[in-house]
Amino acid sequence: MTANFLIGLREGLEATLVVVLLMAYLVKTGRRSLLPRMWAGVGIAVAVSIAFGALLTFGPRGLTFAAQEAIGGGLSIAAVALVTWMVFWMARTARSLGGELRSQVDKMAGGAAWGLVVVAALAVGREGLETALFLWAAAQAAGQSTQPLIGALLGLAVAAGIGYLLHRGVLKVNLSRFFTWTGVGLIVIAGGVLAYGIHDLQEAGILPGLHSLAFDVSAAIPPSSWYGTLLKGTLNLSPATTWLEAGAWLLYVVPVLIVYIRANSSAPGTSSGAGKDSARTSQAAEAA
Repeated sequence: MTANFLIGLREGLEATLVVVLLMAYLVKTGRRSLLPRMWAGVGIAVAVSIAFGALLTFGPRGLTFAAQEAIGGGLSIAAVALVTWMVFWMARTARSLGGELRSQVDKMAGGAAWGLVVVAALAVGREGLETALFLWAAAQAAGQSTQPLIGALLGLAVAAGIGYLLHRGVLKVNLSRFFTWTGVGLIVIAGGVLAYGIHDLQEAGILPGLHSLAFDVSAAIPPSSWYGTLLKGTLNLSPATTWLEAGAWLLYVVPVLIVYIRANSSAPGTSSGAGKDSARTSQAAEAA
C-alpha cells in the first residue's frame, strides 16, 4: 500500500503540475475562454488511463496460466523501463516543462477548438498511462487485494490537494528536491517489480531457475505476517527469491541509483534551481 501511495503521489503530482501550469498560463494571458478545452483534454486523458488500467486488470483473465504469467512478466518489465525513463526525464526537463507547455499552448490556442484539447490530453495522458501501467505492475507484485488501489487513490488525492494549494498560492514546494527523492523511492520499488516480472517469466517457463533459490526466509518472515505483508507491499520483497530474481534486482537497483544520484547531484544549479522551480510554480499559481 505504501509503495502504491508513493506512485500515486509522484505521478499524480506530475499530472497536477501540468494542469496548474496550463491553467495559470491561460488565465495570465487572458484566455479564460479556453479553460473548458483544457478540461476536456484532461477528462479524455483520465478516461483513457482508467480504460487502460481496466484492460490490464481484466484483459488477461481468459488466458491460460502460462500466458497470463508471460504477459504479466513482460508488462512488469515494460513498466520498469518506463518508470526508469520517466524519473530521468523528469530530472532533466523539470525546469523547462513550463516553457514547453506555454509554447504548445501558443501554437494551438489560435487554431481549431480541438488543438488545446490535444495539448492537455497528451500532457496529462502520458502521465496517466505511465501511472496505470506501473500501478498495475506494482499491485501484481504486492498481491491481488484492494490495498494497492486504496494506496494509489490516497496518493492521487494528496497530489490533487497539493495541486489545488499550489494553484491558490497557499503552498510552496521544493519541487526539485521532491522529485529527486521520490525518484530514488520509485527506483527501489521498480527493482521489486522487475524481480516479480522475472519470477512471472520463470513460472511461464520462458526463463529458467524457478526452483533455484538464492535465499528462503519464509520461516523468519512469514508471507502472511504483518511485517511480511509490509515488506512485500513496500519493497516487493519475496521471502523465497530465486537467483535470477536477486541478480536482476541488484543489477538494476544499484547501478541505476548510482547514475541517478550522480546525475542529480552534478546537474548545473541543482540547489538553486530547486528554489527557482518552487518559486516559479508558486508565482504561476498566484497568477491564476
